[in-house]
Amino acid sequence: MKLLLVAEYREGKALATSNELIAFAEKMGAESVMFMVGSEASLPGYAGKSYLADVAACGEYNPEVHKQLVLDVVAKENPDMVVFSHSSYGWDLAPRIACALKAAQISEVIAIEGGKLVLPACNAKLRRTVACKTAKTVVTLQAGAFSPPAPITAAPQVEKITTGATGRVEFGGYEIAPKTGVDLTKAEIIVSAGRGIGKPENIAVVAALAEALGGEYGASRPVVDNGWAEHNRQVGTTGQTVSPKMYVACGISGAVQHLAGMKKSEFIVAINTDKDAPIGEVADVLVVADLMQFVPALTEKVKSL
Repeated sequence: MKLLLVAEYREGKALATSNELIAFAEKMGAESVMFMVGSEASLPGYAGKSYLADVAACGEYNPEVHKQLVLDVVAKENPDMVVFSHSSYGWDLAPRIACALKAAQISEVIAIEGGKLVLPACNAKLRRTVACKTAKTVVTLQAGAFSPPAPITAAPQVEKITTGATGRVEFGGYEIAPKTGVDLTKAEIIVSAGRGIGKPENIAVVAALAEALGGEYGASRPVVDNGWAEHNRQVGTTGQTVSPKMYVACGISGAVQHLAGMKKSEFIVAINTDKDAPIGEVADVLVVADLMQFVPALTEKVKSL
């Protein structure tokens, strides 16, 4: 099997998600080549062939131009799978490629089991395993699902590529969304509530521990979706990505979308009744306990210090 990995470039550098594409190819046990619109100085570390289109000529994003460039690489390499990150770039470009190739698209892949792709279902409460029936497949990968074990430093073999395609879109730049409410990215300690808190009234228990520790409280997506906490407190791929000195996960099972938003925390404490919950794989300390008994006791202990 051969994969074409489509790396992303933004504001002068390749995004770190390119390493996740490489890790996915390794887990698939597949041969791979990479494509990126960017600059040679910004190419990610990669022990393989990289097709490079000049960002000055092609733009950081121009859907028709980038689509044609990817299709030209597909014609050269004949990959079985074209792989994007599940990002705004991937969301927009992957369906265009799938349509042009008459290929199936599989979005938001979070794991590989038995050579098949695993996707979240029912708001990430369930998983489903899928296989594609078309000759080629277009795939997007959930952020954080395929992290490489170590930084990749190999120098790629670069082949430059151009196209005569033009587009009707002119890239104007990036606009940063205004910060509203609490900014968890600046908090050194975060205590987050998950579905395991049971009911909205119990948010106060998590908030009390956060206050005692001198931090902020956060929440997983199910808690926010249920209206138990404001969206600006959500941690994960659809919320804020945080890297505090300490992260305390209360009743959070550890869906990959949440882990992607907090796994760079320096020290992770997980409180869960399930000793086999996925959150335990990234936690430095796993407390197997009823959080409604343990968290108030911990809060009182912290206050007494």
